[in-house]
Amino acid sequence: MQSIMIVVLGIIGMLLGWFVYSKFIATRIFQLDDKFVTPAHELRDGIDFVPTNKIVLWGHHFTSVAGAAPIVGPAIAVYWGWVPAVLWVVFGTIFFAGIHDMGALWASNRHKGKSMGALSEGVIGKRSRSLFMVVIFLVLLMVNAVFGVVIAKSFVSQPNAVFPAWMAIVVALVIGQLLKRNFSLVPMCIAGIIVLYASVYAGGFIPLSLPETMFGLSANANWIIILFIYAAIASLLPVWMLLQPRDFINGMQLLVGLLLLYGAVFISMPDITAPAFNTQTAVDTPSLIPLLFVTIACGAVSGFHGIVASGTSSKQLDKETDARFVGYLGAVGEGCLALITIVAVSGVAFAASPEEWHEVYSHLGDGSVSAFITGGANLIQQGWGLPVDFSSTILAVMVVLFAGTTMDSGVRLQRYIIQEWGEIYNLEILKNGFVATMVAVGTCLLLAFGAGGSSGSGGMIIWPLFGSTNQILASLTLLVISVMLIKMNRPAIYTLLPMTFVLVMSFLAGIIKLQEYWADGNYLLVFLDAVVLVVSVLVMLEAWSVISRFKREKRAG
Repeated sequence: MQSIMIVVLGIIGMLLGWFVYSKFIATRIFQLDDKFVTPAHELRDGIDFVPTNKIVLWGHHFTSVAGAAPIVGPAIAVYWGWVPAVLWVVFGTIFFAGIHDMGALWASNRHKGKSMGALSEGVIGKRSRSLFMVVIFLVLLMVNAVFGVVIAKSFVSQPNAVFPAWMAIVVALVIGQLLKRNFSLVPMCIAGIIVLYASVYAGGFIPLSLPETMFGLSANANWIIILFIYAAIASLLPVWMLLQPRDFINGMQLLVGLLLLYGAVFISMPDITAPAFNTQTAVDTPSLIPLLFVTIACGAVSGFHGIVASGTSSKQLDKETDARFVGYLGAVGEGCLALITIVAVSGVAFAASPEEWHEVYSHLGDGSVSAFITGGANLIQQGWGLPVDFSSTILAVMVVLFAGTTMDSGVRLQRYIIQEWGEIYNLEILKNGFVATMVAVGTCLLLAFGAGGSSGSGGMIIWPLFGSTNQILASLTLLVISVMLIKMNRPAIYTLLPMTFVLVMSFLAGIIKLQEYWADGNYLLVFLDAVVLVVSVLVMLEAWSVISRFKREKRAG
């Protein structure tokens, strides 16, 4: 099987989703309306609520939701075989992720830019709001604490990536100022990408690293602290100053990376050496169903996307119709990244023969970011002739910048949640942006160093929960959207079916993981997993009660 067939069929499927299915949902179901005054205009404050060009906002949304997840998940899930991984990525993008992301933007936009947790009060009820926000906060805590570890480890192992990663912030600050002064977007985009890739090249000559021990902590731990200090500052700055331009330039950088990878496939047309369905799995390998659907989250459907869509992106929508471009096309971008990741870790660029591939993928979890960087760099070298070392640095920087933008948005979103708690429970101190940010960063560092000791890797302890918790959150988001549609007398089948599928798969995965944690004696994960499962059931029951009451009232009326 040639990889070009996977790429062509996958891209055709996602393009049909964009041009046909998303248009149908946007116009007939969500009925996006340019005349609706968006929160970005109604509540404009120049800090969080800022009307934004849809292309710039797409860059923010895309890179914020991506992180390293659409690389890590597919690179691991291909262990079950490339066919199920490709099918879930393509169909998940078309019928699940795109509708989920666009729907979350639409729902939040119709509720003054509130997060999914906060707006669920008006849609479902007060009890659902409190329960919903617990799951959201837990997911954000996982993402922020773990991505801090991921970036820190990358900086320690790839000192060549340090200079370009921080240079991207300088580029973003300059672009933010120029955009504020109405400079043309295209020349700035081109200049920014040139500077960014020049810094990638320069990074090979000026590797930067921290001392092995500083202030009694390892280099890894010091990088984590530095990253959270930066994230705290970034989360308090107006979105136009750093968040928007940083995410935009990273989005453009990713497009260049995708062009290099997809172009390499069309030029070299490598064969696939991974099995279509892996029949040589280890004895302890869990079942493909339901674990595949929580292993590949970003790149198919992800609850974290709903947090970003309703947390930051909805506050920047210039027109309601931009929700289709930002939300659905953002999901397509992630799907494309997930698809090329599968190709990169499945072909001859990664493993020359099926035997060699099985040597690397001997157990579930063996493939990850390193597999993508290795396979992707070799693929670029074979297609474009670029040196493998330079190609590896390009991909490593891409991963770091993605994780960084997700961390930027994640801390800001945590701040929003804490401020919303301040509003809900009338706690004036938590309404303050600075205090809420300190609480957000403090909880992340407490988890990182309280549970992980001086290494700062405590977030990894609860990371195994992410897959099922994140997907349960996606199903809850689709539930809120569905209830909104039912109350508005619009067809909800297009969100109810994906919601049901994702909920069943993630709930089953959560139960399987609960048994594993219990057998391993990991009672912290047992407790947290049980909390998430119970919360999801309670929210579903609450929603069912609301829908039933609405239907009875409708029949009676």
